[in-house]
Amino acid sequence: MLQKLFGFDPTKHSVRTEILAGITTFLTMAYILAVNPNIFSALADQGMPTNAVFTATALAAIVGTLVMSIYAKKPFGLAPGMGLNAFFVFTVCLTMGYSWQFALTAILIEGVIFILLTVTNVRQAIVDAIPTSMKNAIGAGIGLYIAFIGLQNAGIIVDDGATLVTLGKITSSNSLLFFIGLIITAVLVILKVKGGILLGMLATTLIGIPLGATHFDGVVSLPASIAPIFCQFEWSSIISWDMLIVVLTFLFVDMFDTIGTVIGVSVKANMIDKDGHVDGINRILMADAIATTAGACMGASTTTTYIESASGVAEGGRTGLTSFIVALGFAIALFFSPVFLAIPGAATGAVLVIVGVMMMSPIANIDWSDYSEAIPAFLTAVLMPLSYSIAHGIMIGTIAYVFINACTGKFKKISIVLWILAILFILKYIFL
Repeated sequence: MLQKLFGFDPTKHSVRTEILAGITTFLTMAYILAVNPNIFSALADQGMPTNAVFTATALAAIVGTLVMSIYAKKPFGLAPGMGLNAFFVFTVCLTMGYSWQFALTAILIEGVIFILLTVTNVRQAIVDAIPTSMKNAIGAGIGLYIAFIGLQNAGIIVDDGATLVTLGKITSSNSLLFFIGLIITAVLVILKVKGGILLGMLATTLIGIPLGATHFDGVVSLPASIAPIFCQFEWSSIISWDMLIVVLTFLFVDMFDTIGTVIGVSVKANMIDKDGHVDGINRILMADAIATTAGACMGASTTTTYIESASGVAEGGRTGLTSFIVALGFAIALFFSPVFLAIPGAATGAVLVIVGVMMMSPIANIDWSDYSEAIPAFLTAVLMPLSYSIAHGIMIGTIAYVFINACTGKFKKISIVLWILAILFILKYIFL
C-alpha cells in the first residue's frame, strides 16, 4: 500500500525515517500558520478575517501537500509562499488599490496557466535548460537563503539603516536560545543520531520555556470557517492591463521560486541524474500548479513548494510518505494551533542554519576554474539571500550565463530555451 500510494520502497526506505522527516519538515514550515494571518491582518477591515486566513492557509497546505504526496510521490511540503503573500497584501491591495478578490482572481489565473505550461512540458523544458553548474549553485544558494531566514527569525541578524543588516543583540533570551539550539542540534547531527534535527528543535523549544522565549497560549481551538473568503473572485477585472501585470508578476516569481526549490532540494536528495534531469519533475510541477489553483479557491495566497522541505530531506525523507506526514501535521494544527505556534523562531532558526550547511555540498561540483560557469553560478547563489528571493538569483544568474558565454564565443553552451529565458527576464525587469 505504501509503495502504491507514496512510492515507498521497503528495500531503500524506512517508515520511521520518513515519518521523522515529515514531522521535521512540518515543524520548520509551521511558522507560516502564524506569519500568513499576521500579514493578511492588514486586510481584515476589507472583509478578509484573520482567523479565516489561518484556516485557509492550513487547508491550502493540506491539499497541496497531499497532491505532492500521492500524485508526485515526493518529499516536498507546500503552503502559501512567503514574499508572494506580501506582494498580494502590500502591493496589489494596499499600493495598487485593488481588492483582495482581484488578487485572488490573479492567483487563480496564474494557477491555470501553470497547469497548461506543465501539461505542455514547457516548465520541464525550462528546468532541463538550466546548466548543471547553476543547478548546483541553486542548491547552495537556497542553503544560504534559508540559513539567513533562520538567523533573522532568531534575531541574530537584524535590520540596520546604515548597513542594511547587522548583528542583533546576541545576549537576548532569543539569541541565547538560538545558540543553545544550534549546539545541541549540531552535536546530534555530528553524532549521527536518528531524528537529530527534530530532537534538537524540540529540546530547544522546551529550554525556551524558562528563558521566556517559548510561550503557550492554550492547547486546542476549533478552526474558523473560510466561508467569507472561499471562491471570492472578481471576474469584472479579468481583462485589464493591471490584471496582466499582476498575473505575470505572480507567474514569474512563483515559477522560479518553485523551480529553484525543487532543483535545490532534489540535488540534496540525489534525485537528479547525471544529465541534470530531476526525477519526476513533471508530476512535481503539476502538483505545485494544482496547489496554487486550489489555494486560490480557498482564499489563500499563492501556494508553492517550500524550501523548508530541505530539513526533511536532510533527515532522510525521500518519498511521498514524508509529505503525507507534513499534510497530516497541518491537519492536526487546525485543531491544536496554539501548541504548534508555540515553537519559537530561535528553535526553527537553529535548524534552518544546520540545513543550510547541509545544502552547501553541491557547490563543490562547480568548476570554479572555468569563469564562464563560475561567475553565473556565484551570482545565482549569492543573490538569493541578498535579494531575499530564489527567483531573482535564478533570473540574474541566467542572464549572466547567457551573455558571458555569448560574449566569449561559447554559443554552443547556450540553448534556445536559455536565450528565450534571458530575454524574458530582461523584459520582466524593465516592464514589471
